[in-house]
Amino acid sequence: MEEKVSGRNHVLVVPYPSQGHINPMLQFSKRLCSKGLRVTMLTTVFISNSMHLQSSSLLGSVQLDFISDGYDEGGFAEAVSIESYLSRMEEVGSKSLRELIKKYNGCDEGIDCVVYDPLVIWVLDVAKEFGLLGAAFFTQMCAVNLIYYHVYHGLIKVPISSPISIPGLPLLHPRDAPPFVCNPSFYPAYFQLVINQFSNIHKADLLLVNSFYKLEDQVVDSMSKVCPVLTIGPTVPSFHLDKAIPDDTDNVLNLFELDSSPITWLKQKPPQSVIYISFGSMVCFSSHQMEEIAFALMATGFNFLWVIPDFNTKNLSEEMGKKIDACGRGLIVNWAPQLEVLSNHAVGCFFTHCGWNSTLEALCLGVPMVALPQWTDQPTDAKFVQDVWKVGIRLKEDENGIVTREEIQNSIRVVMEKELGRQMRINAKKWKELAIEAVTQGGTSDHNINLFIKHLKKS
Repeated sequence: MEEKVSGRNHVLVVPYPSQGHINPMLQFSKRLCSKGLRVTMLTTVFISNSMHLQSSSLLGSVQLDFISDGYDEGGFAEAVSIESYLSRMEEVGSKSLRELIKKYNGCDEGIDCVVYDPLVIWVLDVAKEFGLLGAAFFTQMCAVNLIYYHVYHGLIKVPISSPISIPGLPLLHPRDAPPFVCNPSFYPAYFQLVINQFSNIHKADLLLVNSFYKLEDQVVDSMSKVCPVLTIGPTVPSFHLDKAIPDDTDNVLNLFELDSSPITWLKQKPPQSVIYISFGSMVCFSSHQMEEIAFALMATGFNFLWVIPDFNTKNLSEEMGKKIDACGRGLIVNWAPQLEVLSNHAVGCFFTHCGWNSTLEALCLGVPMVALPQWTDQPTDAKFVQDVWKVGIRLKEDENGIVTREEIQNSIRVVMEKELGRQMRINAKKWKELAIEAVTQGGTSDHNINLFIKHLKKS
């Protein structure tokens, strides 16, 4: 039997206001609730008004509350620049968070601990004003956090133009590192955001990472020598792992409306006959690159399910859309329940941007990948997918920065048809089993979550 904590310590969870940061912290919140804690997760007023909640029952015992980021009507899109959004979010968000903590502390639901995304470092400063326990929650893989740690402390000089060596990591060529490290002028506001995660980390009582120990054991051991961390992931719904949390079947908060048609379509396809393509909500390729992807998919001869959010803004021509319809093997949708898609036996390959959430979900469901990373943590994730975990292929760009249709088609065929692809599938199954082991009672992540709770009870 799972041991429940006595008392009702109240944890406030504050993610960076983006879907890729909200969902993993929500899943962690469900884990804490399953162990007897009271958890309230915050989102911004704008996100609360625009998100698509599949079912309030799927939140479990997690309570939602809201603070302002200063852009209640339009969110990030309302800001004139990245810099202005981040600055106003800190100014308005800090005030809004103080008022919310005072609200809870004025009743019998006082806050005991704040779990925060280090991209919003000001949350920790507010928590410490109230004398609260503060736990940083890194939503990206440990390896990427360790790279940023080295940059922040001047252990790596940027920009890099040659391979870098960091204890615990494979040798990283520039194409394997986050683009900010190769070119700090590439979205400089985001470069400062990710590097400054470590500016006040010494004030945090605990550092949590959305990974599991056996997935990044050498990296975790290396980082723990300079910045002790607890791996508490993967933060994938329990239904796909240990099945310990009732009704925890999917990521229930979506910023796009889900389309159920892909599931019906997949049920009509043979096992491992479908390429699933999704590059997340933020990636926007050139019209040339979209055309290369489309031609490659049609040329493989396989069925394919392609998620293109906000289709009209994603540079796929209407003519190309008609060609895909005419080929009879492709389906394009605005958004799909990704976990349900990846767990379908018809899916044989995941063509992905290698965002960390997507990468973890593919690992946890045993699906090999074809990787087309773009920015932030994605190139490093793809490096590990291909060279460390050996569950996929990273595509190579030509001299013009384009991944050609031939490169895409050939790589998909390797994963779907060749002996190397069969070995990738075996490796993916191994990581799936190790992910389940980590979160199951007594596993490394379960143990670390219990350590977090013990620390909370002592504070």
